[in-house]
Amino acid sequence: MLRILGKRQSINVRKVLWTCDEIGLDYLQEDWGAGTRAVSDPEFLALNPKALVPVVVDDGAVLTESNSIVRYLAVKHARTDLLPSDALARARVEEMMDWQATELNQSWRTAFLAIARKNPGAATSEQVRESQAQWAAMMQLLERRLARGGPYACGGMFTLADIVIGLSVNRWFQVPMERPDMPLAHAYWQRLIERPAAKPYLGGSTD
Repeated sequence: MLRILGKRQSINVRKVLWTCDEIGLDYLQEDWGAGTRAVSDPEFLALNPKALVPVVVDDGAVLTESNSIVRYLAVKHARTDLLPSDALARARVEEMMDWQATELNQSWRTAFLAIARKNPGAATSEQVRESQAQWAAMMQLLERRLARGGPYACGGMFTLADIVIGLSVNRWFQVPMERPDMPLAHAYWQRLIERPAAKPYLGGSTD
């Protein structure tokens, strides 16, 4: 059976779990990470020397990096609805996945740690405000993209891009802070929450 190592509170582990649930895969999820089994454990480091979750073990093959894992799962199980076979359509999905993993994620990290996780040493108040402003700017990019060609991140079809972006959008709307009005992004978030496979991962937590 597919093994997924990493606690489900991790946003990157949730990408993999949500993808598995969309595809309908059986898996064994094992808690690793802060507050559970330490990723410094030799057993974990033997699988991923980077000491980061998630790790997936599938038929003896070990995979790391959440976006790579979800692409692998979609391809292996021939889910061309989630990751198209057409070169350009696939590139559009991967473009948005890369944006989530870089610009979008980097924008919210400081604000999230300080506000949601209440980590007193995460940043100064000025750094938190700067992170909130950067996060809002990234969300405005998504708002404009949805205005041009929604209802999903890559147009009319739900794809892997919506899984990885949707989890970041969930944090935007769940973190207790002031935010500019973004009706299209809010409607997008609500649309994703209604997916049966998304319900365990969206809407109810700022983890």
